[in-house]
Amino acid sequence: MSKQTYRVCFCFRRRFHVAASEAPDAVKSMFDQYSENGTMTVDHLHRFLIEVQKEDKASKEDAQAIIDSLRELKHLNIFQRRGLNLEAFFKYLFGDINPPLSPTPVVHHDMTAPVSHYFIYTGHNSYLTGNQLNSDCSDVPIIRALQKGVRVIELDIWPNSKKDNVDVLHGGTMTAPVELIKCLRSIKEYAFVASEYPVVITLEDHLTPDLQAKVAEMVTQTLGEILFTPGSECLKEFPSPESLKRRIIISTKPPKEYLEAKEEKEKENDSQRGKGSADEEAWGKEVPNLKSLNNSACDKDDFDGGVDNDEEDSDDKSQHNEAPEYRKLIAIHAGKPKGGLKECLKVDPDKVRRLSLSEQQLENAVGTYGNDIVRYLFKYLTLFTIAMILITSCSLFTVIIL
Repeated sequence: MSKQTYRVCFCFRRRFHVAASEAPDAVKSMFDQYSENGTMTVDHLHRFLIEVQKEDKASKEDAQAIIDSLRELKHLNIFQRRGLNLEAFFKYLFGDINPPLSPTPVVHHDMTAPVSHYFIYTGHNSYLTGNQLNSDCSDVPIIRALQKGVRVIELDIWPNSKKDNVDVLHGGTMTAPVELIKCLRSIKEYAFVASEYPVVITLEDHLTPDLQAKVAEMVTQTLGEILFTPGSECLKEFPSPESLKRRIIISTKPPKEYLEAKEEKEKENDSQRGKGSADEEAWGKEVPNLKSLNNSACDKDDFDGGVDNDEEDSDDKSQHNEAPEYRKLIAIHAGKPKGGLKECLKVDPDKVRRLSLSEQQLENAVGTYGNDIVRYLFKYLTLFTIAMILITSCSLFTVIIL
């Protein structure tokens, strides 16, 4: 029978007897194994933490801290306060100070598979302080996200008002911009405070080639050696999270001129309105047919520009104006192949890419192309949007903070 004491009106106390459940036989048996004369000392508890709870890094100081935290059981005699009796041990096992998961994040999974085998903790419009219409853009939400363990930060990059530098803002709205360089510096400083696993920066690019070259210089100088760049034009397989520890990765579509692309794509969208296809019922009406760039072996497919502007595509002329330094930074190519859903889900053994889809598109497609989708996600990275939040499929790191 436990006792609970409460202070009333700051001047007197009331004590209640609380009927506590009796420790089960399994707990009694465990206590007998790790105690002596009815008391579990610091040494006993330390051994219990290591041998039974598998807390290999537990120290005697940790065991002493547990005992100290249970001294609220004032009805224990002086000798028992040097350790734990059965009641205190039982309370410890089922109390808040003994959570089912370690308070220190520990990775229990094999992290040596390609990065496309994992979930990821992902952010969307990571720079916004509030709503997407008129809030301020800032590096503060980015810092908070990284401190919580978010591993993907999205930045929408646009020319500034003078067209001579790069801002981060939500295009077509009244959001106040923040300089890209400020965001990059904050990402570098806070990228690995919560986890050593890689951070992916997804760029929604609305820049001209000269500003793309400026971004390439900015990213290279700011991130330095922690920036991961592919050894070849296009990766054949994604590296593992383990091999990418403490590295920052850039993901976007190959370079293009956004303004030229927008006009071209608007014409294409106008011509497609009202048309259907054999795949439309499974794919959903949100997926347009995209033009082939046919620019290189790695980039012969069309690529989208991120989750919010997948519909924008460039013509061949804009590709000749691209900034080569910018292209070299892109480790994860964003892309959406030409044609219907069946064509989109084909797996190319010689390259990997990231595909952005809405959740509705996925839901429409699962019933018809379930096996193809699973096969596709095994190799490629895929980002799905749901309402205003960006989440991922089974194609990146783990949702649990790494």
